[in-house]
Amino acid sequence: MSVRTAINDLTSRYRLLNLTTLCVSDRPRKSSQMAETLKKDIPDDTALDALAKRLGDVLHRQHQMLVTAESCTGGWVAKVLTDIPGSSAWFDRGFVTYTNQAKQDMLGVPAVVLENHGAVSEQTVQAMVRGGLNHSQADFSLAISGIAGPGGGTADKPVGLVCFGWAQKREAEAPRVWSTHCLFSGDRDAVRRQAVATALQELLDDIAPT
Repeated sequence: MSVRTAINDLTSRYRLLNLTTLCVSDRPRKSSQMAETLKKDIPDDTALDALAKRLGDVLHRQHQMLVTAESCTGGWVAKVLTDIPGSSAWFDRGFVTYTNQAKQDMLGVPAVVLENHGAVSEQTVQAMVRGGLNHSQADFSLAISGIAGPGGGTADKPVGLVCFGWAQKREAEAPRVWSTHCLFSGDRDAVRRQAVATALQELLDDIAPT
């Protein structure tokens, strides 16, 4: 299923709801997380800070490190994480790879992936999170690539489309990698805020004890 088909399908199913976010994911979710895939609120600085602190607490307790690889958010995820005193105990490093060349140079994203799927694709963010793990000492990696606007959108990839990837390092096998894409509404700031929150919330939901 293409990004556009998936978005159209979701839009038709939820057209009566006043939502700011539509997300599509193939990863199985806990029942408590299902409602969180459709978010109504644009997070403010306080909400982002609280989310970052919750994630940092879990990583710290589990003695795990995180690396970030960001494109359209321009390092915003790394910023909210490193606003927290002592975050060096669980945050290893962050990559801002805004151009395709930067994604190749800093994260080793294959040129063929970018050529075939584009920078804003789940294939690219999956390559980004693998590269984040390969170029860091982290246990977990997250990546974001999207079209924050106001320009740059197309019929197939509209403004507000953001792709996310996450990965977990494993000792004796390849990393566990999962991804999703969301269509956010609002202006550039709103899209980026929602993207930061989604990246953090998904990882927190995945690693937090149940």
